[in-house]
Order: sequence, then structure tokens, then C-alpha cells
Amino acid sequence: MVVLMAKRVTVVLDDDLIKKLHEKQAKQIKESVMSVSFSNVINQTLRKHIK
Repeated sequence: MVVLMAKRVTVVLDDDLIKKLHEKQAKQIKESVMSVSFSNVINQTLRKHIK
């Protein structure tokens, strides 16, 4: 079992990126019965694009 430790980090995002991430979050909320946090959307997006 892998245990991931989360760390709070402050970053400044451009408005266009925030809008796109919120749109992605809204889509995931519509497709899921569970809640989808903004932090999870950011983490998923970074994991997908940083290899």
C-alpha cells in the first residue's frame, strides 16, 4: 500500500488556467456520484502532464 503525504503549497495561477480547471472539475462532478475537490483536479492534471 502506498501512502501519499500531502503538503499545502501556495501558487498563483492565471485566470484562464483557473477557468479551465474549474470547467474540468464541473465535468468530473457531473460524471461522478462523489465530490471532486479543486485540489484533486489540479493533482490529476499535473500527474497526467508531468512524467
